[in-house]
This record gives sequence, C-alpha cells and structure tokens, in this order.
Amino acid sequence: MSSSHAAFEKDIAAASKRLSSWLVDSAFPKWHADGYDSESGAFFETIDIATGKATDTPIRTRVPARQIYCFSQAGQLGWNGPCREIVSHGLNWYLKHCRNADTSFAAVVATDGTQVDSGFDLYNQAFALLAFAHAGHFLPERRTDLFADAAGLLSLMRETYRHPVAGFREANPDRLPLRSNPHMHLLEAALALEEMDAGSIWRDLADEIVHLAMDKFIDPVSGGLREFFNFDWSPFDGEPGRVMEPGHQFEWSWLLARWAKARNSADALSKAHRLYQIGRTHGVDPKRQVAIMTLHDDFSVFNPLARLWGQTEWLKAAISFAEISLDGDRDAYMSDILRATKALEHYFEDVPSGLWKDKLDDMYTFKNEPAPASSFYHIVCAILELSHFVEKN
Repeated sequence: MSSSHAAFEKDIAAASKRLSSWLVDSAFPKWHADGYDSESGAFFETIDIATGKATDTPIRTRVPARQIYCFSQAGQLGWNGPCREIVSHGLNWYLKHCRNADTSFAAVVATDGTQVDSGFDLYNQAFALLAFAHAGHFLPERRTDLFADAAGLLSLMRETYRHPVAGFREANPDRLPLRSNPHMHLLEAALALEEMDAGSIWRDLADEIVHLAMDKFIDPVSGGLREFFNFDWSPFDGEPGRVMEPGHQFEWSWLLARWAKARNSADALSKAHRLYQIGRTHGVDPKRQVAIMTLHDDFSVFNPLARLWGQTEWLKAAISFAEISLDGDRDAYMSDILRATKALEHYFEDVPSGLWKDKLDDMYTFKNEPAPASSFYHIVCAILELSHFVEKN
C-alpha cells in the first residue's frame, strides 16, 4: 500500500466517523424531536433554522416516504432512538393520509393530513416504492403486506401510466416533458426491492429502466444524461432539452454501477464511468469546490447554484468507483471522496446542531430559508455508503 493510499484511508475513516457522529448525536435526535409529530406520526416538510421548530408548510408526500427510509437506516448508523416506533407510526400516517383510493400517492398534504393536491406525480410513486422496500425490510411483521402494496402500485402504474416504448408517462392524459429523474428513483427503488427478494418484477423493472437510460436518456455522442424529453423520448424542445444536472450525472452513475455489478455489464459500467467524469470535470465549481445545479448539453454552466443534495451524490458516486478501482485510479476517487465530504460538511456550518443549509449561490452566500427535510434522505444514504466503504477497507 502506498503512503498516499494509506493517508487517504485514514482521512476517509476520520470523515466517516465525524459525519456518522453528527447524524447520531445531532441530526437523528433533531429530526425526531422537531421534524416528526410523535402523536400523529406526521413528518414535517421543514424546520425553521431561527426557531429550531417545524413549520406548517404543506408536506410533499415524498418527504414522509424519505423520512421512513432515513429512520429505517438509523440503527445501522448507531442511533439508539425509537426507530421502530417512528418508522411504523410514520408509515401508518403516510398510508392513511397520502395514499389515494386507486393506491397511487397524492402530491401534497397539509400538516393535519388533509390532501392539498391529490394529483399523480411519477416522482412520488418512486419514493412510495422506496419506502415500501425499506419499511418492509425493517419491519418484518409487515413485510408481506408492504411488498404486496409495492407490487400493487407498480401494477397500477403499468396499467395506467405505461409508456409505449419503455418506462412511464407523467400523467393520464399525457403531460410533457417526460423526465428522466423519476425513472432514476424508480430504478433505486427497484434495486432495493430486488435485493430484498420482493419478486422478479423488480429485476425486470430495473432492467427496463437501465436500458431506457442507456438508449434514450444518455446522449450517444457526449455520454451526458439529459433531464427532459418529448413523448418519443427525444430531447425536449428548446433549452429544457439541453439541461444536464451534475448531481444526476453522479446519481445515475452510482445506480448504473450498482446495476452493472449485479448484471456483469461492461457497457453499463462504461456509461456510468463517463457520467462520473462529466460530473467531476464540468459539474464541480473549481473555486467553490461544490457540485453545481445545471449544465447545458455542451457542458457549459447553465445554473451555478450549488444545492446540498448534489454533494451527497458526488460522494456516493466517488465511493462506488473507489470500490472497484485499483492503484492510481483508486487514489483519485478516494481524493474525490474527501473533496465531496468537505463540500457536504460546508452545508452543516453556522446552523443549529442537526440542521443544514440547502442552496449556495455563486457569490458564496447561502439562501436564508428553513432546513428542508427532503435533504435528509440524501444525507443519510451518502453517510451510510461512506460508513460501509470504511468498514470494507
């Protein structure tokens, strides 16, 4: 082992310990105490940084689904709080107030559970599936029912929202543009359900989405992944069709690398590697050292805003390639792990313990706004991936 490699491992282990301790000592307790209503089981949309208390902002239904994921992982990271109670009670609230009669999930509910927008959004169904996967794994007594709920939701999506080529439409009747982002999260949920032996339908779904991504989402010339599409999966008209998000280059890279490993696919791994290189080369601001929001399809900067979630996806993707690389390449990815952890920790500075800032502009100024609960899913997943990486090394 080279001296540089040993130094990277030492520094990464220290970063992992620091971040895991922050989660266990600060973030999980804070979001349990103030981001969750132990009486009703509701998870709140935001916590006000000035007061440290939850706001009454209407709740996007992706938020309780993501928080169910977070607290189902908390014990793995060392938190000894009432994880089972939170997940079970939170799941009950989510199913009671966020699920429509047709088994799809609404878009927005009020803090008292009243539906504000019952409309279908593919993105929210993806996180319902992720919640079913992790709650079913974490609560074995409910596993059969939750995996059946997941299969039922997929059946509804296929019957009502299936795209004639592959993947899913945005609405019925149709709404444009079609988006790659919800499919990315459907892939994440499908891989989780496949790994938990929830049925072969999830392997089939994962394969369908990966092939859609490789055939349509990823530009065949540049290797970059687009966000918005016409109904035939061609790039959407005008500037929206040119949008590429560095955070999603990283996130798709992480997922494609997972799928490639499971299927032994050199093609998928090559595409995942190219996505990572695009994100690292063009999507990380060399001055601020943070992953930015959007590029054009020629990789010029479109929006230099840097959101917290982009840093977590950079970290996860760097970890995935460090795990499968050797020698100098491995050192480069390990260096990126440290760069991404440093970028992420910047968002935890100068706020009450366990909270975070979300948006950093190109003038090095954070937007003054409540801490969004939706970021917690990104944070927990990245820190868990880092912890696993350290354990293996």
